[in-house]
Amino acid sequence: MLIGLDWGGTKIEAIALDDSGQTLLRRRIATPRDDYDGGVRAAAALVQGIESVTGRKATVGVGIPGSLSPATALVRNANSTWLNGRPLRDDLELALGRPVRIENDANCFAVSEATDGAGAGAAVVCAVIIGTGCGSGIAIGGRPWRGRNGVAGEIGHNPLPWAQGVSEQPGPACWCGKRGCVESFVSGPGFARAHALATGAVMQAEAIVEAARAGDAEAGASLEAYAGRLARVLAVVVNTLDPDVIVLGGGMSNVAELYEALPALMRPYVFSDVCVTPVRQAVHGDSSGVRGAAWLWAS
Repeated sequence: MLIGLDWGGTKIEAIALDDSGQTLLRRRIATPRDDYDGGVRAAAALVQGIESVTGRKATVGVGIPGSLSPATALVRNANSTWLNGRPLRDDLELALGRPVRIENDANCFAVSEATDGAGAGAAVVCAVIIGTGCGSGIAIGGRPWRGRNGVAGEIGHNPLPWAQGVSEQPGPACWCGKRGCVESFVSGPGFARAHALATGAVMQAEAIVEAARAGDAEAGASLEAYAGRLARVLAVVVNTLDPDVIVLGGGMSNVAELYEALPALMRPYVFSDVCVTPVRQAVHGDSSGVRGAAWLWAS
C-alpha cells in the first residue's frame, strides 16, 4: 500500500493506493494554519488512521507547496510560510517511524499525470498548476526531475515573458518579494486582479469566465488577455524544455476555451518552425497531487 499526503494551505488530504493505482481509502482534514507542530501531528494521525482501518502498513510520500533545500533539507519557498525553515522530513519520519519522501506539490502532480493521467506514456511531462497560485513541475520517465538546485520547472516566480505595456510592467508585487511574477498574472487571483484593473469590476475568476461565455465584451477581452499571457509562459517552457506534453491543473485549467486557443497563441513565441506540443487538462483533477505523492514510492 502507498499513502500520499497533499499538504496544502487549507487542507491536508491523504490517499491510499494499491500498487495498481486503485484507491483504497481517502481522508481530508483542515490544515492547522500557522501551527507547524500541529500539522506534523495531524499528518501522522492521518497515516496511522488509514493503516488502522486497512490493517496494512504503507510507504508515505508527501507533496508540499514548497521544496526541501538540497543544502539544508529544510523547507523553503513555501507559500504556507510557517513550513519554511523547518525539518519537515525529519519530523515526519520521527512521528511515523519510517522513511518519508517529500516533493514539491507540482512535481507530485507531474508524476501523477505521467504515471496514469494525461501524460501517460510520455517521456517528459511538464505539469503547470494554475489555481490560487502558479506552480509547475517536471516528470521524466515518470519520476520527479528536481534539477541541481531543486527548482527545475519552477516557472511561477519568473517574470512574465515578452511583457507588453503598463498593464504588465513592472507588474504587481508578489509574496516572494519580487514584482511581475508569472504567478501574479496566470493564477486565478491574478486573472481577477487584471480584470479589475482593466474594467474596474471586482469579480472572481469563475464569474469572469461565465460572463465572457454570456457575451460580456469586457470579460471576453480579459479572458483573451489571460490566454495570451499563459501562451507566452508555455512557449518559454517549450523553448527551454521542449516536453512531450504540457498538462494543466488547478482551477483555471477548467476553462475549456484555453485548450482551443493556446496552440495558436503559443506558436509565434516558440523558437521553431513547428510547435505541436499538446496542452491537456489533468485527468485526475484535484486528486493528481495526492496521487503523485503516493507514487513517489512506486520505484
